[in-house]
Amino acid sequence: MQKISTFLWFDSQAEEAAKFYVSIFKNSKVLGIMPGPNGTVMGVNFQLEGQEFKALNGGPQFKFSPAISLFVNCQSQAEVDELWQKLTTGGGKPSRCGWLTDKYGLSWQIIPTKLGELLGSKDRERAGKAMNAMMQMDKIDVAKLQEAYDG
Repeated sequence: MQKISTFLWFDSQAEEAAKFYVSIFKNSKVLGIMPGPNGTVMGVNFQLEGQEFKALNGGPQFKFSPAISLFVNCQSQAEVDELWQKLTTGGGKPSRCGWLTDKYGLSWQIIPTKLGELLGSKDRERAGKAMNAMMQMDKIDVAKLQEAYDG
């Protein structure tokens, strides 16, 4: 058992959200469902890429905010594109610099590893060009970042 897990508070969509997330990420599964009163679901334990999460149907008192997000390291533009499309499906909203909010209100950062390489370059002028390009993007475009870096 993982010592520290992310705990997500949903109004009433914990099971739906867990199944949605599990359908998107490989190496993911629902671990268990905690029953609530009258046949409802109180909570769900699930894994995404081996990381454990707990989801609760806690009611409408609290909402997600971008103050916390799930950061996803992507190895390729294809992975960025796929995750971006899936996580914005059904009402999700893109935001700046690789951030998006899914249909449940949870914030995600869909970030290619190449971004970190370019921004971490010892050539600070070129890294700054890549940073300026990123600041204009919603979904990160690796080719455009590289073009800015090289330009």
